[in-house]
Amino acid sequence: MIFEAIVFGVILLAVGYWATMFVMGRRDDVLHGKFVEERPDTTPVRFMPHVSRARPAPAPQPDKDSLQALLTVIKQDLHDAARS
Repeated sequence: MIFEAIVFGVILLAVGYWATMFVMGRRDDVLHGKFVEERPDTTPVRFMPHVSRARPAPAPQPDKDSLQALLTVIKQDLHDAARS
């Protein structure tokens, strides 16, 4: 019983490999059982000139009123958290 399960598993693995290669388009591998050698890339290498990147504009500085409002909100949150 175990031997038949192993043979069935090997056959199932081979069919899965064959189906995967067929779906991936490697039909030469599937039909002949040998791997296709890749052709070397013959396109010339193009070098890109170095382009300096511009720094992003600095974020605007918050004014005194917005900082005061933020501080008030933080104090209120801390006060509510202390009560809980």
